[in-house]
Order: sequence, then structure tokens, then C-alpha cells
Amino acid sequence: MNNLYQVFNDNQQRKTELYAALDIGSNSFHLVVARVVADAFQVITRVKRKVRLAEGLGPDNTLSQDAIERGIATLESMKESLKGIPPDGMRIVATHTLRRAKNAREFLQKAKLVFPYPIEIISGNEEARLIFVGVSSNATFASQRLVFDIGGGSTEFAVGEGIIAKICKSIQMGCVSYQQRFFANGLITQDNAIRAITAANIDLELAAGNLNRFQWQQVVASSGTAKAACAVINNMNKRPLDAPIKAHELTDLLNNCIQIQNPQLLSFIGLSEDRKSVLAPGLCILIAICQSLHIEELIYSDSALREGVLFELQPNHNTQNIRVKTAQSLATRYDVDTNYAHKILTTCMYILDGVKLDWGISDKSYRHLLGWAALLHEVGLQINSRAIQKHSSYVLLNTDLPGFNQEQQQIIAYLVRYHRKKIVPNNLLNEVSIAPDKLKYLLIILRLAVVLNINRHQAELPQFSIKVGVNEIKVGFDQSWFELSPLLLADIGRENAYLSTIDMQLSLL
Repeated sequence: MNNLYQVFNDNQQRKTELYAALDIGSNSFHLVVARVVADAFQVITRVKRKVRLAEGLGPDNTLSQDAIERGIATLESMKESLKGIPPDGMRIVATHTLRRAKNAREFLQKAKLVFPYPIEIISGNEEARLIFVGVSSNATFASQRLVFDIGGGSTEFAVGEGIIAKICKSIQMGCVSYQQRFFANGLITQDNAIRAITAANIDLELAAGNLNRFQWQQVVASSGTAKAACAVINNMNKRPLDAPIKAHELTDLLNNCIQIQNPQLLSFIGLSEDRKSVLAPGLCILIAICQSLHIEELIYSDSALREGVLFELQPNHNTQNIRVKTAQSLATRYDVDTNYAHKILTTCMYILDGVKLDWGISDKSYRHLLGWAALLHEVGLQINSRAIQKHSSYVLLNTDLPGFNQEQQQIIAYLVRYHRKKIVPNNLLNEVSIAPDKLKYLLIILRLAVVLNINRHQAELPQFSIKVGVNEIKVGFDQSWFELSPLLLADIGRENAYLSTIDMQLSLL
């Protein structure tokens, strides 16, 4: 052949799309870039950096400046791998350490200066759900399974079938935090190990009671601690690396570590250098899990949180579908008047479309936040019709909402909290990425939609016009409408008094 460059000239290249998932964990940062070929993911880049973010989390839950700088430097080094990937094709999630850190906002603000991609802090239960999705979507399981993942600062559990988790739990115990609590003297002793296992069993007590109500036929462990334990044990027993391991083999391995004492002298085949210091604390947590959940055998999965994020980035398996199921579940559980909720949603979207350009809220994220607040603003009605806004907000803030990250949950709960009655300006959210004026505008739209639909059994609102300024909103109806709804004038006047506390004026055209 004369010209090698002509070899593929006649081949038709299949269309591929790039996706990326970045897991900002307590121990490591994991980046996966993949492409979808013939409806299947094909990983093209994996980047893992040991950051030990959890080591910088102090007793008062303040993240040290050293830890922040390590994390920011790692993000800056990873941004090159994300170039060329569309915004809708990537998702960056942060877990336990940034969930706990009081100064997480400082980390996010500094990250934004060098890392031009949005970072979501997700709840522990949402992390557990995504881990379950990641494990379950990358292997074939014919039965119900328990999946757990020991991270640097927390351990997540989920039980379910297919890719649907029936229960998700997150416990604040991890290999890095346990290393600091029980092995800070640098030695692996029997006393340290017993204290760590006992503490883990105590930490697991409540979650174990809930998890043990479910029957599972298989136990799958993911991420670094499980990988190291399974690799070492299976190498010792000359078994394939993906073979199941027995619970008693974990205890045998821990006893071997105790005999050696110094973690830096551990020389097991399959144990990496950076895993030595956290192997013993990780084993203690693993042993306690087996004891509390009556596990005799488990297998390791190489898939975890990042694979779950990747899976849901696909158009046919997106997070929006999960949110729909979440909303439907809440509506059923709290007997929401779904017809009325859709009326509020329709009115919100009509108002939004009329003001979004003037108020600078055209981004689809604003539409989603407002929409979910409209659909869920009455979940607290079943608790008590008085102060419904308080009850609804409490439910949304303190209930597991699969598909929503921590900030989205806070914003929706805030909008619902002040969708009616008095607004307390000092309670405006300021620890979220959305600008205060944009948040105020979304709140005004929701409140106005509720006021205009005060007659909840009215078939539909007539067409009305809207004009807005920076600090005012005017609505115009045909005069005959006020004759049909005489209370609306009084309601608009009362609403104007409420809005004046946030420097906004409502009037009629």
C-alpha cells in the first residue's frame, strides 16, 4: 500500500457524542470521559487524583485552606480533559466533605475562578442512588442486590432491582475519617481496630435496621476500599480478581495488618502505595458492615458514582425522568391536588415567558426551579392547611428528593416557603449560586401565579398582559374579569403590601 493515510478513506464514521462525569470525593477526584457508540458507553479517558479532601475537614466542619488549595489545583489540572464536551454532556458532583464543610461556598467560589464548570453538591442519599445506578447499569444482575460504597468521609448503601433503588442510606463514616479518629498514631493495633469496628457498628445501627427489612440475593461493594480488600484477598488465595470474598477473610486480612503494625510496611500484592494508610480503617468499616447486615460474601464492582452520573446523562436515562418520579411519589404520598398544581405551573410559565428577557431569567435552569416549586408548593397541605408554606418547605428541605442536588433542593424549598403571606427579607438565600435578584424574581412569579389562581376551581385564567421594570410588575385584565372575580382586586392589593418588603411593586395596567 502506497499511502497509509488513505486506509480509512472509505470507512463511514459513526456519529458519537462525548459525555463526562467528575466525582469530587472525600479521598479522590475521579473523572471519566466517554462516548456513546451504538447506544453503549465507551470510556476514552479516566483521570484519578488522590486529594484527601476529608483530611482537611476540622472538628468544626471547616475545610482547611491547604485542602481547598489541593482541591482547586486538582480541578484546574482536569479542566483540559473537559474541553470540547457540551455543557449538557457533563456533570460535576461533590460528595461528603463539601456537604459537611461550612465553608463549601468558599471552595466553590475559588473553583469558579479556574474551573469554568458548575459543581453540584449532592445529598448522601442521592449519592447512594447514583452509585446503585452506576453499578447496576454496568453489569447484569438477575436479582435484588445490596450495593455499598465506602468513601473517604461517608459510606453509602442502596438496595434494589434493575437500576431502581428501593432504599438509599448514607452514613458519616469513611476510610479517611476513621484513619484520623482511630489510627492517628500511625499504628495498626488490635485496640485501635476494635474501637474502630465498634464505632462503625454503632454508626450503622439505625441504617442497618432499615436495610435489614429488605431481602437481597447479592452484595456488591464498589470503590477503593472494596477494590483493595478484594484484590489483596483474592491474590492471597490465588483466585481471579473478580471472585467473591468471604466476610471472615476480611478479618483474617485485618489480623495480618495488626501483626505488621506499620501501614507503610504493608506489602500485599494488589495494594497500591497510596491505599496503605487507609486499608486498616477501611477493613474495620467493611467488617462492621458484614456484621451489622449479616453479610457472608460480597463481590467488587469497578463501577461507582461516576458511572451512575454518566448513565443518567444519556438522553434516554436523564435526571429529568428521575425528578418526574420524585414529584409523582410526593404527590401520591401527600395527596397533592395535581390539577391545581398544573394550573399554578401553567400560570408560572406564562408569566415567565412574558418577563424572562426583561428580568434576565431566560436560562432553562430558572424554568426548572420555578416549575418544580409550582408543582410541589402544596405538599404540606396534608399536614395542616394553616401555614401550609412552612409545612411544604419543611417537607421539601428534609425529604430525600432523588434527581435533585443539595442546592436545587434548598432553592425550591425557599420558593415554596415564601409563596404566600409574609416575606422575611433577612431569610433570603445567599449561600447559593443563583443571584439574589434572580431568586427574587422567581419568587414573585410563583406568588403572583398563586394570587391569580385564588379561585382554584376556575377552569382557566383569561389572557392577561404583563409589563415589568427592575422593581415593579404590572398585570392587565379585561375589566369584565374583575366583575367575575371581585376578590382579586383585594388580593392584588394585599400582595402588593407583601412585595413591598422586598422592594417590589405590584399594580394593575
